[in-house]
Amino acid sequence: MTDALGPELLLELPGWGSRGRALEEALRSAIRGGRLVAGTRLPSSRDLASQLGLSRGTVTQAYEQLVAEGWLTARQGSGTRVAAGTAEAPARPGRSAEAAASGRYDLRPGRPDAYAFPREAWARAMRHVLREAPTEVFGFGDPRGRIELRTALASYLGRTRGVRVDPANLIVCSGYTQALGLLAEVFTELGVRTAGMEDPAIGDHVRLLAGRLRVAAVPVDAAGLRVDALRDSGAEVAVCTPAHQFPLGVSMAPERRSELLEWADDSLGWIVEDDYDGEFRYDRHPIAALQSRRPSRIVYAGSTSKTIGPAVRLGWIACPPLLLEPLTEAKRRARETRPLEQLALARMIELGDYDRHLRTMRRGYQRRRDTLVAAVRSGLPDARVRGIDAGLHALLELPSAPSERAVVEAARAASVDVHPLGEYMRGDRDRHPPSLVVGYATPPAHSYPAALDALIRGLRRL
Repeated sequence: MTDALGPELLLELPGWGSRGRALEEALRSAIRGGRLVAGTRLPSSRDLASQLGLSRGTVTQAYEQLVAEGWLTARQGSGTRVAAGTAEAPARPGRSAEAAASGRYDLRPGRPDAYAFPREAWARAMRHVLREAPTEVFGFGDPRGRIELRTALASYLGRTRGVRVDPANLIVCSGYTQALGLLAEVFTELGVRTAGMEDPAIGDHVRLLAGRLRVAAVPVDAAGLRVDALRDSGAEVAVCTPAHQFPLGVSMAPERRSELLEWADDSLGWIVEDDYDGEFRYDRHPIAALQSRRPSRIVYAGSTSKTIGPAVRLGWIACPPLLLEPLTEAKRRARETRPLEQLALARMIELGDYDRHLRTMRRGYQRRRDTLVAAVRSGLPDARVRGIDAGLHALLELPSAPSERAVVEAARAASVDVHPLGEYMRGDRDRHPPSLVVGYATPPAHSYPAALDALIRGLRRL
């Protein structure tokens, strides 16, 4: 029994490692498994320490770490709660991923084609790793990640994205979300108070930063992030997607890139470059990463969530030398990134399997994009398709529609799951016509034409 007045929480702490890391992993497991659902209020640090027989400082540090990673939120007056979008809903027997959404067809953005996962290449790489990996792989290693992957990534990113980074300055992490959480933690430690973030942007990323920093919404226009608005915001960090902005799909214009670099030089600000969809370009030559022009002020981040799939939780941070030590220490305290998967990705890169997989995916996604564009032109002549030079989604503008809500309801009435542009907006929503952010990677090939047909028929009723 306990005398704590707050909510009680049953946690079984794993027996390995420190008590703090054990508590972090127990909380992550409870959230991942759905036992702690979004919005659940957790005991105060004092109460949980009493319930588990831990020091209050240990609980406080665990809460702070999970807030930084996006698992929890902490607000004065509301306490510590489980963040939205963190639990993995248990799958129902016999239900496919396509049927798990509310509609019959899934055209939501941000999801790759799971059917195209490179099973054979990944299996070959994993077999090699399990057979040849040194014993040290099965213990705790360098918090920056395996040197084999950091070396392979430095070469690959330099060759394909123009990134200038030494393997020693690369940190391997468990996807972009963890990377952003680590950066938020480090920037806070360095005294940063305000981050400028594109508007529109992915809500989960905004909320993750907002757990530690004030987040200023910086509008995006046809040339990319508006640097004049960034200056006016007082931000010390700019988080942006120069290659292919999500969800508008614009590429940052050359003059705007130069303005952003001038802002960093003048204010000694940091730029976090999210290379969203940087590998998937179709009608234009690849644009080098902005990091190549100012490695000392730009943090470059990427992941395999779109290239291989979200099942492989691997990401990377190419960090300026001044940030290497604090980021390495933050990664040491964070969730460990699986070393066997690191070695498997390094193997795929070294053998050329990763490049071959990307070329295959690029051709397939381009065909899907062309099919979408042709369907819209034929069935919705008043609509406009934007942001199609790269990526896995397109912006479908419907200027003659009565409202964006009516557009979404029409699509869902046709059993099509889509996201409205307004879902990603934080400022003036009237600066864009009613629009949908349509992902064209998710539906399996056999149902993709039917999904487009259902979407067009549903919107045509408006």
